[in-house]
Amino acid sequence: MAKKSSIARNLKRMRLVKKFSARRKALKATLVDSKTNDGDFFAAQKMLAKLPRNSSKVRVRNRCSITGRPRAVHSRFGVSRLVLRELVASGFIPGVIKSSW
Repeated sequence: MAKKSSIARNLKRMRLVKKFSARRKALKATLVDSKTNDGDFFAAQKMLAKLPRNSSKVRVRNRCSITGRPRAVHSRFGVSRLVLRELVASGFIPGVIKSSW
């Protein structure tokens, strides 16, 4: 089980990403636009730098929804490989079976 503080920090980042996504998207569109003059470009760059770092989508970590484990999280199910194996073995995930060859 991951530390509660790590899980809480990641949830805080998710909230910040959601809160600032529209503003960040507008500023990035200004930066990418080729018709933007230098003054507007640097102003948008400065405003983007003033936004909280944790409002960037890149800083959010994929974590297991059950244990909070940060590594080996299966994107389709949202759980780590260890929890996925237990759930499949106990039959809680329909249509998924343990392979054998």
